Amino acid sequence: MHHQWLLLATCFWVIFMFMVASKFITLTFKDPDAYSAKQEFLFLTTAPDAGRSLRETHFPEELKLTGKVLPGGRLVQPLVYTQRLELVRNVCREDTLRNLSHTAVSRFVLDRIFVCDKHKILFCQTPKVGNTQWKKVLIVLNGAFPSIEEIPESVVHDHEKNGLPRLSSFSDAEIQKRLKTYFKFFIVRDPFERLISAFKDKFVHNPRFEPWYRHEIAPGIIRKYRRNRTETRGIQFEDFVRYLGDPNHRWLDLQFGDHIIHWVTYVELCAPCEIKYSVIGHHETLEDDAPYILKEAGIDHLVSYPTIPPGITAYNRTKVEHYFLGISKRDIRRLYARFEGDFKLFGYQKPDFLLN
Repeated sequence: MHHQWLLLATCFWVIFMFMVASKFITLTFKDPDAYSAKQEFLFLTTAPDAGRSLRETHFPEELKLTGKVLPGGRLVQPLVYTQRLELVRNVCREDTLRNLSHTAVSRFVLDRIFVCDKHKILFCQTPKVGNTQWKKVLIVLNGAFPSIEEIPESVVHDHEKNGLPRLSSFSDAEIQKRLKTYFKFFIVRDPFERLISAFKDKFVHNPRFEPWYRHEIAPGIIRKYRRNRTETRGIQFEDFVRYLGDPNHRWLDLQFGDHIIHWVTYVELCAPCEIKYSVIGHHETLEDDAPYILKEAGIDHLVSYPTIPPGITAYNRTKVEHYFLGISKRDIRRLYARFEGDFKLFGYQKPDFLLN
């Protein structure tokens, strides 16, 4: 009888231990992402080694896969940014695209790059991709104004007042030093949607009252590229597309001067195959990319990117289709041929719905 009770007690003990173990296993493996996120948070809040900047801190492979925690609890995959840079390197090696992906680091390119020596940052300006806000961030970092809210709009693009030196203003040796050692970034968006934004901003709305776009540049484009000579309306998007897609567009570009920065390729603006950038942000994912860039640059505790209205940076295919409606396939294909390098370098899908 004693042995029976002993055997029964042993069975109950085994069953009890099994239930405890099962519960432990369930708690441990029920949500693997939660564990990874918790580990990531601990890693990100650990102070880096003394004398080592945040941008020099490398993410362990397992953390690259699980992502990092940003304000608001969103997870951003650092692997995404690595893949963007790797894509640029791979496309830069393609001989068939060399004419569309490579450019000299000329005075034109150096004029596009703004410098923040205090925090060792270089920002390449790509107009019509939210650059005004990034300029405000750098203006604050350079100490010209105490906060973004206090910067007058008239000052942001006035390079004599905004306190933003261009890389071209330094000596050759100083330029090379900054290119090699500073944190470097720029932002891109779908190339065709950017052209639509440029057309609307400069030739339709013109909010900054820059009359030369309508009264000098637009007539020059119309004279050369309008097919219907009896048409008396102002410049149309079709005229703009025909100008940009013309292989001989450069003779007009020379007449227009630096105003062409609003519609030339990212390659021509920032030389991504010649300059090794630290981060390439995308306008479509700016809500995540902006805080990531600030953190990687080591300045997220000093300044914040202005609030982004929900949905404003999302790609709008309906808008793209509307603007290209009625434009000949030949003209659209010529336009794509010019901007193909931008599409491939930065992973934007070829707009077959416009081309075929």
